[in-house]
Amino acid sequence: MMIGVPLLIALIPGVIVLFLTWQFRRMRWGIAVRMIPAILTVIAAIVLFYIGYVEVRGFEGAAYLFLSVFLILFAIISFVMAKKPLR
Repeated sequence: MMIGVPLLIALIPGVIVLFLTWQFRRMRWGIAVRMIPAILTVIAAIVLFYIGYVEVRGFEGAAYLFLSVFLILFAIISFVMAKKPLR
């Protein structure tokens, strides 16, 4: 429950980030534009990590930390998708 719920919550923005990155890549936009969703996701994950570690603390804060870790994983996948060369 402690890990499953943050994973399920991270799936919604994670899928949106991957979809936006895929769309930007399909439209053949520049690398800077294709990396915007991943960069915003990393910023959101850092903010959630700070909130979970400094502000909330305890078991409730751990849920924020797990959520930020899952968002970082989606951001890494998005970075890899954005970096792939266009055909």
